[in-house]
Amino acid sequence: MRLSKLHRVLILSIIVYAFLPVDKALAQAEVTAWGNITSLRIQGQPFNFETSICLVNKDWKSVVATALERQSPKFNRIGNTRIITTRLDSLYIVEKVVSLENGTANISIDYNAHQDLDINGLYFRINMDADEFGMELNVDGKMIDLGQVANTPGKSLEIRSGKLIIGSATKSLKIDLAHGFNVIVKRDLKTNRLQLYIPLKNGTIKNGEAGISKISLAVKGNVDSQPIAVIIDPAKQGRNFAGFGGNFRLQNPKTDSQVINYCLDKMRVAWGRVEMPFAQWQPDMDTDPITNAKQGKLNKHVEQSMLMAQKLQKLGIPIILTSWNAPNWAIIGEAHDHKPGGEWGNPLNPQNFQKAYKSISDYIIYLRDVYGVDVKLFSFNESDLGINIKVTPQEHDDLIKSLGAYFLTRGLKTKMLLGDNSDANSYSFIYPALNDLQARQYIGAISFHSWRGWETQTLNKWADAAKQANLPLIVGEGSIDAAAWAYPKIFEEESYARQEMNLYLRLLTICQPLSILQWQLTADYSPLIGGGIFGNNEPLHPGQRFYNLKQFASTPKDVFFIPATLQSANVTCAALGNSTTGAYALHFVNNGATRLVVVSGLPANLKSLNLFSTKENANMEKMIIPVVNGKASFTLTALCFASLLTSD
Repeated sequence: MRLSKLHRVLILSIIVYAFLPVDKALAQAEVTAWGNITSLRIQGQPFNFETSICLVNKDWKSVVATALERQSPKFNRIGNTRIITTRLDSLYIVEKVVSLENGTANISIDYNAHQDLDINGLYFRINMDADEFGMELNVDGKMIDLGQVANTPGKSLEIRSGKLIIGSATKSLKIDLAHGFNVIVKRDLKTNRLQLYIPLKNGTIKNGEAGISKISLAVKGNVDSQPIAVIIDPAKQGRNFAGFGGNFRLQNPKTDSQVINYCLDKMRVAWGRVEMPFAQWQPDMDTDPITNAKQGKLNKHVEQSMLMAQKLQKLGIPIILTSWNAPNWAIIGEAHDHKPGGEWGNPLNPQNFQKAYKSISDYIIYLRDVYGVDVKLFSFNESDLGINIKVTPQEHDDLIKSLGAYFLTRGLKTKMLLGDNSDANSYSFIYPALNDLQARQYIGAISFHSWRGWETQTLNKWADAAKQANLPLIVGEGSIDAAAWAYPKIFEEESYARQEMNLYLRLLTICQPLSILQWQLTADYSPLIGGGIFGNNEPLHPGQRFYNLKQFASTPKDVFFIPATLQSANVTCAALGNSTTGAYALHFVNNGATRLVVVSGLPANLKSLNLFSTKENANMEKMIIPVVNGKASFTLTALCFASLLTSD
């Protein structure tokens, strides 16, 4: 049998894969900044579960556990050891997670009580889906069926052992302590996940009491390295994707400019979002801010923010102008930043609406006339939540109509941004304005921030809203952890960089946004490392996140979303193209092991594609991939972000 060129390429790729060296990083534990282990890996293949450290009250009705945005942890990494410092209530904890090469993690948990805690106990908890490892529990060689626990609400099982194995010969999780323990097995009634509670300290913990526990977790199982087929349909073009964007709110005078200049110089930025420092623009209601500015009294931060907008304008980047605050005369109460447990934001003062509208318009006009900036869209940041202006959904609708109409009286083409929500979960906030036909004429786009609300059904709410209004959808702030500024070493973790891109590809395929605007392309949440940022005085240099974003930003201009189908739990894909210009981009995130990918449905006249691949310690490595009769194949390495792009 004669082999076609494509088959020869496939065979060669499989042979090359067989002799690839094993990367030690592919066996590391995946650890969050708050200390939860979310998977162990073998050759990049994830074995998924989630650990946490928790305090359980005496009747088991209240559990305080380590989780995202629930504590204020500190995160560090030394070699293969992650170190998390946190606290639960008054219990101070230092957790160390050491990743070993064979799918094993050794955990030590050191605690110290700063006051008495009258509780049931301190536990190391493991949550897992029942179908991930199965329902068999091996206790020192004795098999126990966990099905009864899994299927009976409120039922628990208590087992004494030093070693447990959950699973079978093909996939298992082994739990090992240096001493025996009573593990409590429960089922989470909300998620239906199995929960294993391993006691670190039973009963009351006294003030000053300290202790340390050591746990070993190990996984075994088959590695899924099966080739996957990806089928695209360029004839079915969806909404337009303008490209990757960025936020440029200035917050760090000493370090912002170096990051901004580097990013703008090294990548294409399609949209930009800048700050209007409303409170500093007109702190006194009875003064004329434009007159003050012309007299040389322009506030320094206002001037720098306007210069930032001008910098983007000169690069041809469309601009969103957003206000995070307002002067005291424009709000009810004294302006304040949100503090945990406190009040969120300030409402706008209805008595001074017209003066506030005039002040905002004056700012946009001054920005246009003096700095040459054309503001496309205006918003108050996260006003659904109150960071730091808070309005109700109906007030948001009214604001869009009244301020939008006022812009027209001043000869401005600036439109209002609907939403600009704190996350995707608060979609109902936009509904009054979305369903108000009178408001529609003043809206230029719809926006949400991607910090939370990643479920497909939630993201579909935003896609549906954009279709209903026939308006572009913009992810106004893109990233995955709104608290990451407090533990910035997490930005250097491979898992953070990959999860960020994984979310972006899901946003592309589900929401079809006009742009995703990174939070931020400044020193705040910086994609660059060093340069004095976060106290790191290494020479400024790009990290994996920067190369991921640069690669993503390399998507050709004027492309549209096109369908891409594939069958793989561990690979995410988004496809974009333009059948008229012949420009295409296929982006992949591999959350698992190395495998072969075969893409079909490409245009028959396409002869080759550029493959760029970024992963830990490998940045935008380039290969030329041949396209034969609309098909292309390539090796998708483990835990990477890969892009197939047509040439410029």
